Amino acid sequence: MIDDIDIDLKQYSLIAGVDEAGRGPLVGSVVAAAVILDAEQPIEGLNDSKKLSAKKREQLAIEIKQRAKSWSVASVGPEEIDKINILQASLLAMKKAVESLSIAADFALIDGNKLPDLACEAEAIVKGDARVAAIAAASILAKVERDQQMLELHNEYPQYEFDRHKGYPTKVHMALLEEHGPCPEHRKSFGPVKRLLPA
Repeated sequence: MIDDIDIDLKQYSLIAGVDEAGRGPLVGSVVAAAVILDAEQPIEGLNDSKKLSAKKREQLAIEIKQRAKSWSVASVGPEEIDKINILQASLLAMKKAVESLSIAADFALIDGNKLPDLACEAEAIVKGDARVAAIAAASILAKVERDQQMLELHNEYPQYEFDRHKGYPTKVHMALLEEHGPCPEHRKSFGPVKRLLPA
């Protein structure tokens, strides 16, 4: 992947890529990751996590954790999402991920068109997960962590088959939600869940 952006980043040495996973699902946390890659240890095959198979993402996640200068993952749960809305929760998760890096970033490249409130300088990059290696790395870590959380939720609430749809509003999920009603981890402010709550 080529970092095809017009920002001159030569003055910065510790650039974090930041992305989130889990804005669309009806259940569970929104997860963000921040990654500062090491130019001395390039990682082959980085790409937008949605374009990779689950197996490939898991392999790359291990490599990213071994080779990156610093990485971190942070979550914001469904209660907080319902309180502050999904956009604000995504930005908060990104802020927490950047602040949790063991080496502080001096610049952050954020996937999307909105910036979280960060201590360092930052720039939002639309479709950044397909354009910037560090953002792609963050998208992979966030997606792998979020999928893992959904497997844990599946073990707790097998009746919803979270292992199959990862909480997204698929036909299967909608039918099971209708049948069983929401579980405590469902996002109660989201329309399809909200309408099934007792008045």
